[in-house]
Amino acid sequence: MQNFKYPREEKLKKNSAITLLFEKGKWRTCGNLRIIILKDKPNHPVESTQFGVSVSKRYFKRAVHRNRIKRLLRECYRMHKDIFKDAFGGKTLAMLFWVSPEMPQKFQDVEAQFIKLCQAQKKS
Repeated sequence: MQNFKYPREEKLKKNSAITLLFEKGKWRTCGNLRIIILKDKPNHPVESTQFGVSVSKRYFKRAVHRNRIKRLLRECYRMHKDIFKDAFGGKTLAMLFWVSPEMPQKFQDVEAQFIKLCQAQKKS
């Protein structure tokens, strides 16, 4: 049985980890999704996989819309955690962004783009 949980240990919250991610991380874009990734390396070790989401206030002025997109992105990660770990590795810091002013119509749209992003990473 798969583990569909999104426990506290997997949530990216520390400012130091987020700063390190922005300084040393690599950006990938696919469709309306953009991700910044930092894999475990000797000079900047990562304890475990941590994942966060962010939606720009510039594109979505209303908090209701930002929160809806964040929920959809977290749900994609939670449902497809195994695909994510296969593509990006077991010990990874990652932050996912929605980079389009268009509100996604349904969960399946976001899910398809998330899977496409993971598959594109696997190939490269």
